[in-house]
Amino acid sequence: MPRNLNMSSDHALEKFAESVYLEDTTGENFIENVIHTQNLPSILAKLSPRDRILEFGYGEGTITAPLVERGYSVEIVEGSEKLCEAARARFGDKVVVHHSLFEEFKPAQPYDAALALHVLEHVDEPRAAIAAMASCLTPEGRIVGVVPNAQSLHRQLAVMIGLQSKPDDLSPRDHAVGHQRVYSLDQFASDFEACGLEIEERFGYFVKIVPNSMMREWSPDLLRALTDISGELPPHLLANIGVVARRRRQA
Repeated sequence: MPRNLNMSSDHALEKFAESVYLEDTTGENFIENVIHTQNLPSILAKLSPRDRILEFGYGEGTITAPLVERGYSVEIVEGSEKLCEAARARFGDKVVVHHSLFEEFKPAQPYDAALALHVLEHVDEPRAAIAAMASCLTPEGRIVGVVPNAQSLHRQLAVMIGLQSKPDDLSPRDHAVGHQRVYSLDQFASDFEACGLEIEERFGYFVKIVPNSMMREWSPDLLRALTDISGELPPHLLANIGVVARRRRQA
């Protein structure tokens, strides 16, 4: 995970990693895990099976595990030593784990693809992080980035019924899990473009009309269905938004 504005020390960073990921003090991580796992095939469709993949942030290994199972070559960059230890204990020599902040990581070899799935909402300087990610890629390499959506239906409904003043206000859960911002799809794309990248694709997933705290009793089948049906709606209305970005082609 990245360093957060409220994490001025390694101790604070480790406490945060332990609370949010290792202990799941919110009791809601399973919701996100079901959704992201269900959507994973659409993420993998943006990659080649031969790609060397650099995953930024480990979390609970929700994405790492299926990548390894499918035979991808995967390496992880993670700022928390505790999460690095968890990844090494789970995957052994199947995954190379680098203990480093995103902006400070220097790869020995370039990668074909970088996954920045739900990390850029956490970092102090997202454009600096994106530039560092881009520097790790081959000339034809791509970044797949995903973040929470400020224009999600559930945020717009919260404004309509007076629970928050603006869609991009940070909720109690946002603060609890270390979010520093939520993006619109245009804002997210513009951060990549400002780093000299071009957007190949914009996408979104999961139809969300209530906060996670009201979804704790929902069945995994319902969460999966709301992920699958999200292709019927415009990306800018969905809970998660993403881009596929690459370096600009030279004229």
